[in-house]
Amino acid sequence: MKLIDIGANLTDPVFRGEYRGNQAHPDDLAQILSRAREAGIVAMMVTGGNLEESRRAIEMCRQHTHLYATVGCHPTRTSEVSKYPGGAQAYFAALQQLIADNRDKVVAVGECGLDYDRLHFSDKPTQLEHFVRHFDLAHATGLPLFLHDRNTQGDFARLMKENRLKFAEGVVHSFTGSVDEARELLDLGLFIGINGCSLKTEENLAAVRSIPADRLMIETDCPYCEIRPTHASHKLLQNAEWEQPESKRKERWSEECMVKSRNEPCTIRQVLHVLAVLHNMDEAEMATRLYANTVRVFTGIS
Repeated sequence: MKLIDIGANLTDPVFRGEYRGNQAHPDDLAQILSRAREAGIVAMMVTGGNLEESRRAIEMCRQHTHLYATVGCHPTRTSEVSKYPGGAQAYFAALQQLIADNRDKVVAVGECGLDYDRLHFSDKPTQLEHFVRHFDLAHATGLPLFLHDRNTQGDFARLMKENRLKFAEGVVHSFTGSVDEARELLDLGLFIGINGCSLKTEENLAAVRSIPADRLMIETDCPYCEIRPTHASHKLLQNAEWEQPESKRKERWSEECMVKSRNEPCTIRQVLHVLAVLHNMDEAEMATRLYANTVRVFTGIS
């Protein structure tokens, strides 16, 4: 079984044992990567949320052959663009240069898109302005898009349609929409990434079931988006092949255990099992489909 986690926020300090500026336990990234390999993960995409985070993602990927990076600016971080020396033009020129200097490790432009649930971080006009710039970045580099769409009232789909000729492929990650919203994305020729946050409600499960297996990708969005006991998908884990490692609170950390409430890549096996159940497949068949979809779009992953 070969799995690729398309959304891992491995630059988050929690994967180095740091929580809100306090060192709670030793750096355990090596153990996290080891558990991921044991779960069948052969590659991961480390998400770049802004210019500095994209640089750190690439630096991490240079230390691990199976890690690859995205480069872009998350919609909730776009308020920083105008504050960059030289403004938006210089910021996006720096993103483009970062990609050019690291083509062997950068596999996508993003994370980019729109997020109207968190306008307190970046207002709507700012998000819209800088989302559009990512289409130009994708066109200039020839890379696929790693996309974010949250409660965007039609604006995301409209901009995707207006700019569809500027990029060849893209995936909307962490999908939480309805059956109709999934169909709209599929009609645009996009792939859809699924994690624990995609599987919270019965409506979510119906939407994910409606997505053809050849248009799905899988992710954890760690350290977020674990499948929780309150999620509608949790009941589907009863006969899962993979057994999750023991987890402990960070205050009781031990290197062989996960940390409670800190999702990590190995839990991708739970998402895989739910996808397999929803599509009436066994896990191995679903994994094969997901792997093929991912390497088709993100051609830089070897």
